[in-house]
Amino acid sequence: MKTTEHGKSELAGSLLAWYDKHKRDLPWRRRKTPYRVWLAETMLQQTRVETVVPYYRRFLRRFPSMAALARASLDDVLELWAGLGYYSRARNLHAAAREIVNRWRGRVPKDRRAFLDLPGVGPYTAGAVLSIAYDLPEPIVDGNVTRVLCRVYAIEGDAKSAAVRKRLWSLAGELVQNDRPGDFNQALMELGSLVCVPQDPACGLCPIADRCEARASGRQGELPRLPKRKAVPHYDVPVGIIWRDGTLLITKRPTDVMLGGLWEFPGGKQEPGESMEGALRREIEEETGLAVDVGDRIVSVNHAYSHFRLTLHAFHCRNPSGRLVLTKCDAYRWVKPAELDDYAFPSGSRAIIDALTAEQP
Repeated sequence: MKTTEHGKSELAGSLLAWYDKHKRDLPWRRRKTPYRVWLAETMLQQTRVETVVPYYRRFLRRFPSMAALARASLDDVLELWAGLGYYSRARNLHAAAREIVNRWRGRVPKDRRAFLDLPGVGPYTAGAVLSIAYDLPEPIVDGNVTRVLCRVYAIEGDAKSAAVRKRLWSLAGELVQNDRPGDFNQALMELGSLVCVPQDPACGLCPIADRCEARASGRQGELPRLPKRKAVPHYDVPVGIIWRDGTLLITKRPTDVMLGGLWEFPGGKQEPGESMEGALRREIEEETGLAVDVGDRIVSVNHAYSHFRLTLHAFHCRNPSGRLVLTKCDAYRWVKPAELDDYAFPSGSRAIIDALTAEQP
């Protein structure tokens, strides 16, 4: 299908008319300030809408403005983000808020290049915020947009390849040149989320089905073409609930690593040939300098990340001896079990805390 100016205009008109009628009532669509849009788009990366909504509302209640977020400590930000995953998003948003307050007097810059210079901002985030909040004709390409465009224009080739990505961004840039660029970008994403879904797309409900080359040739189930997923490795990770006089030890991860800035229980990956208890004793000594007696298992928790899966195995550990020397973390605390809710933990550790709480008399 040749993409004429008239064709692009008709496609945009059909899509916008559908969006006006069928768009979901989402909290970030009610007041489209740059801060609110940015927060929503950051939370929505790699995360489903229904998961994001309660986090978004809680976050806004605590930090209602860019200035409020900039004033907050990273610990407070991570505490509200805990459980949402991909914590670098929170760290970058917090750093960007401080830079905007310091450099831009609290106003998100409209200039795309200046916006892209901020921590954690890539082409997608820039396009989303500038188009939705400022109504600028900036394109976006995410997973939903990729799927819609690859089907409408029958784009072959690996959808993650540089050549296909370049074509998708070019197409998105052409299509967004209309009177409602922010709504158009949201319409593309909404169509991919509700109708043009990965499996069994609802073509009968699609407002641009008559323009879809993949549907015309019966290939909507084949496009976009994606590389085969690699096998996802699995790791067993024993962690210790180290007791001392009614308190237990928690450690804080460095900010420059995965899950950076969050608190956790000491431990680490089991190596081949090691028993679970032996691996835990080794990891605790390497991480804290302490020798412990490993006792009963509390719980095992399965957790999946984007590139690997792990099972956390939590054990009671007692009689710590030696001098506490931290080698893999930024800080430590001896806390009472009732105080654990005051700290930001990843969701896997939260499940351990729940099991630990259930044990308490």
